[in-house]
Amino acid sequence: MKLKQAVTGMAVLACMSTAAHAQSAGTFFFSTGWFHLAPQSSSDPLTVTSIGGSPTNITEANTGASLSSADTIGFTGGYFITDHIATEFVIGVPPTFDLEGSGSLEQFGKLGQAKQWSPTLLFKYYFNAPTASFRPYLGLGVSRVSFTDAKITNSNFEANVLHGPTSVSTDSSWVPVFNAGFTYAFDQHWFAGVSISYLPLSTTAKLNSTSTTVVGTLNIQSQTKIKLNPIVTYANVGYRF
Repeated sequence: MKLKQAVTGMAVLACMSTAAHAQSAGTFFFSTGWFHLAPQSSSDPLTVTSIGGSPTNITEANTGASLSSADTIGFTGGYFITDHIATEFVIGVPPTFDLEGSGSLEQFGKLGQAKQWSPTLLFKYYFNAPTASFRPYLGLGVSRVSFTDAKITNSNFEANVLHGPTSVSTDSSWVPVFNAGFTYAFDQHWFAGVSISYLPLSTTAKLNSTSTTVVGTLNIQSQTKIKLNPIVTYANVGYRF
């Protein structure tokens, strides 16, 4: 009986040791899952900054835009620096956001679209012991946000408001990331997690339009500052080794 108890005790200790190793200093981990990006968006009015090369400052009153939510698949890779501190790199397949008109532009519906790139580096502090199955955490990091394939897709908006074919460019920026979540370990390797992040993000969309007039073509430049401030949720499964 004593021998059986000793063997059982040793097995439990071995399992605890393995679990600890799976969430302790020196551990690498990878995960994949689903991102949902929900912009808390608004924008400044559309401002015409140049007509035919001459600077202007014409504000189109009661014009605005907002961004739709988007979903995409994501990937993370990380490393436990200590039993409680981990660093993590996060990237997702670039989601496509739709730009919707608001104010006097609401009548046009969808105005355009763009893809967002936001690779992120996080530092996380994990609570509870390395042997615990449930480990909540708080994180702080930085993301490099940029947009590609930005374009106007609404021909009525392009013709009646922008006065002709229009190209779009946007700013890139570094933004802080505030993060919280938890992981749950099923065994010494496999785990699942949920997190939520907030990015105080804004970008300036610059529009370059070409208008055809009786005296030739006229270049019109305009811009608007769009506040995205997305709340990002991430549900994932991962593997530690």
